[in-house]
Amino acid sequence: MRTMPETPQTLKGFRDFLPAEKRKREYVAQKMRNVFERHGFAPLETPTLEYASLLLGKYGDEADKLVYTFEDRGERQVGLRYDQTVPTARVLSQYQHELPRYFRRYQIQNVFRADKPQKGRYREFTQCDCDVFGSLSPLADAEILSVYYDVFKEIGLDSIVIELNDRQTLLQTLQVYSTDAVSVFSIIQSVDKLDKMSASDVVVELVGKGLKQDSAQSVITAIETATPSSNLQAVIDAAVQLGVPRSNLVFNPRIARGLDYYTGMIFEGRIPEYTVGSVGGGGRYDNLIQDLSGFEMPAVGFGIGFDRTVEAADQLGLIPTEGQGTRVLIAIMNETDSSGSLEVAQKLRQANISTEVYPAIDKLAKQFKLADQKKIPFVVVIGEEERANNKVTLKNLATGQQQLLSLDECITQLGS
Repeated sequence: MRTMPETPQTLKGFRDFLPAEKRKREYVAQKMRNVFERHGFAPLETPTLEYASLLLGKYGDEADKLVYTFEDRGERQVGLRYDQTVPTARVLSQYQHELPRYFRRYQIQNVFRADKPQKGRYREFTQCDCDVFGSLSPLADAEILSVYYDVFKEIGLDSIVIELNDRQTLLQTLQVYSTDAVSVFSIIQSVDKLDKMSASDVVVELVGKGLKQDSAQSVITAIETATPSSNLQAVIDAAVQLGVPRSNLVFNPRIARGLDYYTGMIFEGRIPEYTVGSVGGGGRYDNLIQDLSGFEMPAVGFGIGFDRTVEAADQLGLIPTEGQGTRVLIAIMNETDSSGSLEVAQKLRQANISTEVYPAIDKLAKQFKLADQKKIPFVVVIGEEERANNKVTLKNLATGQQQLLSLDECITQLGS
């Protein structure tokens, strides 16, 4: 059994988020929640632990190896949440008589995978999902595109390019090239690599799988000359009516979304100024819920790459640092007169001004130093002179400016 190392540290593949980073993540998450709620989606939360039998056998043999499973104290085989789709399938089945006909949900929770840690890949990470269940209409697909675009617009990433394709068109286009040795889904998995590999490299891969050279080359030609299906065009037109700029919606016949369960529209989002890769995507998956739970439920939705979205917003300077965190520190001069300082702190908090009270009697210089270390921009000092005149001294640590103000004036200054 491995024990904790002598120097305390996180488990490999797991992360701590100190206040500055956590505030960035909370800022982005709240922006997302605002958009989801504005579009009429309801929040959903599922347990961290599920029965192992629910999770295993749903993702394939390789993925099953990445599910954290163990026996709990009740001798039950349980597992940590691997994604949000399988638990949601359980919810849809378990509460089918309580949920509305066209259930719209969003979910922002952490998932766990016993994967090999590497740059950008962790064993615990945040997933952000949004889906419409129960509708086969292209209007539901358009709503999904609309909320996806608005999430990035809300954050300030309105340059987001949404690349779309139609899975049915893709299947019909490529089915003629499949063989007993190479299934259409295997071809799609190779086509899905066209954004990372050259066309000639994909041809080599397809030949390696068992296609003839001319057939492999024809696959590339067929993809490059494909046009949007009537269904996809209807989705795009409806999304434009819902406010998505047509210039942000780009038909890309190379988009394949390698997962086999997609049945209709598929899409991925990319931010031109952020070159690391896709920031999520999704599409229509009308059979997956039934495959997972036995409960028939068409669906369309997406998952956002939360870490990448936070990173992109941060790199592009879209996450404010001003106004985040504690606004003012109340200095404590001595125990005898601390009650007046505490009353001021309470009134500032009642005015919705984030206020910290220095938790000890200390030199004023040390109190200023703590505020500076915590990036608290203002300090309120209440000494003998201030108490005698029913005033407070407000110091701006960035400029060094000090003002003798009434409490109401101080509240106005801090709130501006």
